[in-house]
Order: sequence, then C-alpha cells, then structure tokens
Amino acid sequence: MTLREALLEAAQRLEVAGIEAAAGDARALLAEAVGIARDRLTLHLGDDLEPGAAERFAALIARREAREPVAKILGRREFWGRTFEVTADVLDPRPETECLIAEALAGPKPLALLDLGTGSGILAVTLLAEWSGARGVATDISEAAIKVAARNAARNGVAARLDLIRADWFDGVTGVFDLIVSNPPYIAATEMAGLMPEVRAHDPRGALTDEADGLSAYRAIAGGAGVHLHPGGRLMVEIGWTQGPEVADILRAAGFEAVAVLPDLEGRDRVVCGVWPVRSRRNEP
Repeated sequence: MTLREALLEAAQRLEVAGIEAAAGDARALLAEAVGIARDRLTLHLGDDLEPGAAERFAALIARREAREPVAKILGRREFWGRTFEVTADVLDPRPETECLIAEALAGPKPLALLDLGTGSGILAVTLLAEWSGARGVATDISEAAIKVAARNAARNGVAARLDLIRADWFDGVTGVFDLIVSNPPYIAATEMAGLMPEVRAHDPRGALTDEADGLSAYRAIAGGAGVHLHPGGRLMVEIGWTQGPEVADILRAAGFEAVAVLPDLEGRDRVVCGVWPVRSRRNEP
C-alpha cells in the first residue's frame, strides 16, 4: 500500500466516524507515523508505507476514531506560529484564542503581564515571545499544568522572563501589572453534556467549567484585578460566544472603563476587555 492509498482509506474511516476535518486529520497523523513534515507529505504519497509505519498509523487513526483530538494524540499544538506541548492535563488551545493575542498585541506593550489560569501557558508564553523585554507571571491551580507551561516557556525561549505560580486566581500573586489576560473555565455545568467528545472527554473538566453558571471565574477575576493593575492597565478575557453582555457588565460593575466586546473571525463574541481607570478609589493612596 502506498501512502496515498493509506491516506484515502484512513480519511474515509474518519468520515464514517463523524470526524469533520477527516482528510486533514488523517494527513497530520500519517505525517507523524512516517516521520515526515506535514507540508512535505505530498512529495512522498507515491512511496510504499513500511510495515512499522503502517502499524503506527493504524494506532493513531484508531485513537482519532475514538474522538481523541489530534493535538492530544500528537502531544503538541501549533499556535501563533509556535509549537506548544499539549497533554491530558491542559486545555487544548483553540484557534479562537488567537483573537485575544491579536487584540493584546494591538495595544501598548506592557512591562509586566499576568496570565490567570495559564494551562499550557499559551497566552503568557506567546505574548512574552512577541514582546521582548516584557516579564510575566502565570498562575494555575493545577501543578501538572504548571509543569507543562514551564516546558512550553523553555521551548519558546521565555522561561527566564516568566514566573509560574500554583495558585487559585490571584492567591499568592504580588505586584502590579500593565496587562492581565485569562481564558478561564466558562462553560456552565448544565452545558457540559452537550460538548463534543473531543472536548468533554479529553480536556480537564476544571479547565472547562466552573460547575456553576459559567460566569464565576469572571466575577473573581474582575473583582480582584483592580489591585493588581496599574492605572490605565488592561484586562482581557476570552469568553463563550453567548456571554459578551454578561461579562461586559461584570467588568463595568468592578469599575473598569472602556469595556468592549470583540468578535472572533466568524463574527461571534470572543473577547471582553476593559481599562482600569487612571483615578479610582482603589488606586488612591
């Protein structure tokens, strides 16, 4: 069997299993099985599939048929042009999260940033890699996630500028920042059963839901952010696409100004941001 024949057969299997991006997923897994860069695979589709590679490919396809995400199978995810380790202990970063990165980079460069609930470190590491000279602090309640974030910081050359703390939101965080970012658990407990199996069965439950209405993390973050932001500092959070008005109201109630709800590339609400006022009761000596 050639690589082309194996690829077509695998894509058909994934389609039958209900996988939306069957062809692309099969291609990524075949490249992994044969040890060829995905963008070079086309040059080798006429080659014979060696027995060892065939066994590896079959095992990978079986995992995808069982609805395990490709990133979790490969153990890595491409994000903003960089490679990040992804394990069962962290959320598989979504492409939509790049909208928060784009919006952050469009604003002023911070000297110091804070990433709450960092998971794989995707936000803090990406922003520090883009902003040379900036320093960051990232927190997560999961020790396993902190270890993944540390490896990603090292892989992407920012470990010396990122302090990682095991903490529940602001617990143990000292100092004041120019930017706070977060992609917190925002799925309501009642919505968990309706998630795709790739998400429900393979992302940490604590990274998905607050076991309540999906808004408790925003209340905690907005309520504690003011004492950790310089006047004029920004808070930016990713949201579920139906949560824009509610999260915006939470930020306004906490004292933020210039609150805005920003869309993703499909036009759905995805990021809420606000500015801590230059003069506020909590900023005064």
